[in-house]
Amino acid sequence: MAKLATLLAGAALALALQPALAAGTEACGGDVPCRVADGEYRIALPPGGAPSGVYLFFHGYEGSAADQMRAVELIATARAHGLAFAAPDGLDRTWSFSGSPSHDRDDTRFASEVLDDLQRRFGFGPDRVVVGGFSQGASMAWYVACHLGGRVAGAVTFSGVFWQPLPQPSDCQAVPPPLVHVHGRADRTFPPLAGRAIGDRWHQGDTFRSLAVLEARAGCRLGADTPVTIAGIACAQVQGCERGPITLCLHDGGHEVRADWLDGALSALGLPATPITTEVLP
Repeated sequence: MAKLATLLAGAALALALQPALAAGTEACGGDVPCRVADGEYRIALPPGGAPSGVYLFFHGYEGSAADQMRAVELIATARAHGLAFAAPDGLDRTWSFSGSPSHDRDDTRFASEVLDDLQRRFGFGPDRVVVGGFSQGASMAWYVACHLGGRVAGAVTFSGVFWQPLPQPSDCQAVPPPLVHVHGRADRTFPPLAGRAIGDRWHQGDTFRSLAVLEARAGCRLGADTPVTIAGIACAQVQGCERGPITLCLHDGGHEVRADWLDGALSALGLPATPITTEVLP
């Protein structure tokens, strides 16, 4: 995934040379949310220096951007890889996408607004955004990778994929980016094989079939997966994809996200880290 690393490496210099925030633009960051037309997001920038990009992380069901900004280990991990950490706010603590129980907001449009704002405020263009999320937020990140894939450089997701009915490869409007997905074999909240029914009308998707959608759209070379190890987890990597490999890491645990998994996944995308600390965040 050297291409992603090269893109992000050149970004730090460009951001350092970027002019100050445009006149009339409300400053945001830390405890001050950044507002867009359909909602808001929060962002934590690395202390000192210009970040090379941003990890755009969608929180899980019943979470919020404010809650997510208390995940100090995840934020410190993103920072250690030279990335800012941004958390969009789900309307009523949930996300709306094809197959989801909620459809109160067009969250693909909202995600596009957030991407626009990240570029306008901070200079994080399509080559500087790694999208991610946990649980239902991971599902939201998958729909971003599908529908807005040309606007992100990579993806690292945990414990959530597409919902039924799965999109067709032709529904993805751009080639998906390189992706690392981490899921627990013992996950009962979002089972990795066939998902889980939510009431009588909704059903989470199958992880392997969801991966097949992205792989088909990405034009991956089908055949035997390449075994790789990420953060101590045995993973299967599909190579020969247009923009980089798509990787599935199955661990023996349940429904969770861990900073060391994020650390390993970002490294696998070609983004090396400096030593991680869990300093008090502004």
